[in-house]
Amino acid sequence: MKIRHYFFLVLLVVGINSPAYALSNKQWANISDVGAYSLLGTSLLWPVIDSDWRGLRDAGLSLGTSTAITQFGKAVIHKQRPDNSDDKSFPSGHSSMAFAAATTLYLRNGWEFGVPAYAIATLTAGARVGAKKHFWIDVIAGAAVGTGSAWLFTDPKNDKVRLLPWVEHKGGGVALAMRW
Repeated sequence: MKIRHYFFLVLLVVGINSPAYALSNKQWANISDVGAYSLLGTSLLWPVIDSDWRGLRDAGLSLGTSTAITQFGKAVIHKQRPDNSDDKSFPSGHSSMAFAAATTLYLRNGWEFGVPAYAIATLTAGARVGAKKHFWIDVIAGAAVGTGSAWLFTDPKNDKVRLLPWVEHKGGGVALAMRW
């Protein structure tokens, strides 16, 4: 699937969130499930298809570490979910999984995989808030855990073009760096 197809999908789902097409909590939960598990599957399946055994190891370590840190955080920090279903809101597991997978895909396969993967991971995190399963701080923490885990364990295959996330007290963003 080409990059423009991923962007179309993201724009379609975000566009549907206008007041005329308000989504229910269940629909947002479904979107977050599809996003997180699609990225998980892609990050583990693509290295097998590409015979990139180092990439498969890196993805496994990144996802495993992200999951372990997230589950530890949920066990230690008892924060109530917005829908009051339980006290396992912090950090977001869907966000940590999605961002660990997206970062691994980016580092092993380049920006062509990274841009759509990060778009889907961002949609996944936003959908967790839309589903009333997490607050924004929960998904930001989950994204940081997932991204950090992947940067820790994934060796870049091609680093000519880099997407560099940054955060400061008034916001954050992504910088693009290119070496030629």
